Amino acid sequence: MKITDIKTSIVWPSSLFVRVLTDEGITGIGECSPMNVAVIKGFVDHALKSLLVGENPIEIDKLWNKIFFKTYKLGVQGIQPEGIAGVDIALWDILGKTTKLPIHALLGGAYRAKFQLYASIGGGGHMKVKDMVKAVEGKLAYGFKAFKIRMDWGISRLDADPAKDVEMFVAIKSILNKGYQLSFDANNGYTVPTAISQGRKFEAAGIFHYEEPVPQYDYAGLKQVADALDVPVSAGEHEYTRWQIHDLITRGGVDIVQPDVVKCGGISEMRKIAVIAELYNKTMLPHQTQPTVGHVASMHVCASIQNCTRPHEFTGRRPDLEALFTNYPVLADGVMNLPSGPGLGLSLDEDAFKEIDEE
Repeated sequence: MKITDIKTSIVWPSSLFVRVLTDEGITGIGECSPMNVAVIKGFVDHALKSLLVGENPIEIDKLWNKIFFKTYKLGVQGIQPEGIAGVDIALWDILGKTTKLPIHALLGGAYRAKFQLYASIGGGGHMKVKDMVKAVEGKLAYGFKAFKIRMDWGISRLDADPAKDVEMFVAIKSILNKGYQLSFDANNGYTVPTAISQGRKFEAAGIFHYEEPVPQYDYAGLKQVADALDVPVSAGEHEYTRWQIHDLITRGGVDIVQPDVVKCGGISEMRKIAVIAELYNKTMLPHQTQPTVGHVASMHVCASIQNCTRPHEFTGRRPDLEALFTNYPVLADGVMNLPSGPGLGLSLDEDAFKEIDEE
């Protein structure tokens, strides 16, 4: 089998799909990071495609190393692994379709066939407390039993409004049933002393996990926070390779590792990251904000990882994107079943993709 073409399709504003075509008529689909879809599309079209056309698509590890190290100087933190992710996911989809096996079976088998999802709600830093409470109430109506609120402060606004953050967390916790989980994502928005102080308040209020409390480059500060608190501290969406995750664990001291399959180089690299997490006895809890291909790819990887037991991130339904597939998994009461068909288990609506390509 040979790769004959690679097609990229943008669904604005933030979805970039990659289709890898073969001479045997088997097409694999993948998805890239949403960070800058136009730039990543250019990287796939002009840097990766020429390296892959004519190659055997089932030689996934060999091809991953080829495209990674041939484009290494183009940026190992961002566009490069984000573009590779889309191609890599598509190659695993092809392998599954060729062998008539789901990706989780190719990865060694599924430890779980159903995923409890947590509703991940962003923009908290710029919302009023009552508005975030209303947003969570909306998700409760769909049967979610686990939640995360994200501040989206970023490193440019350190310690912007810690008091409001705590007020918001406590207000939401008060409307949740006993046993429902609530996590907090500072989005790198605190200094170390504030992060520790906030963490203690969140602990008292019953937090489930505390995500990215300090700037992503501050491994020493992250370790200070993790060492000072009992709550599990998590990070990893800004780490794009196994080597960076190793540093995050050994220098940053995180309790929970959070790679993102559409950012970290795809399924191949995420599985290698999982081995490192297991080596250091760390829980895996992926970051994932892409609602279709990225989400399903992440579920396949997580299903094959024994210590990936916490609820999976879910930012919401996208009917327009789900319509690109004829069999997208159903979400019911905050639970989604793992697809069991070959590859990703998603069937493309070729006519829908054709319309996108013609726009």
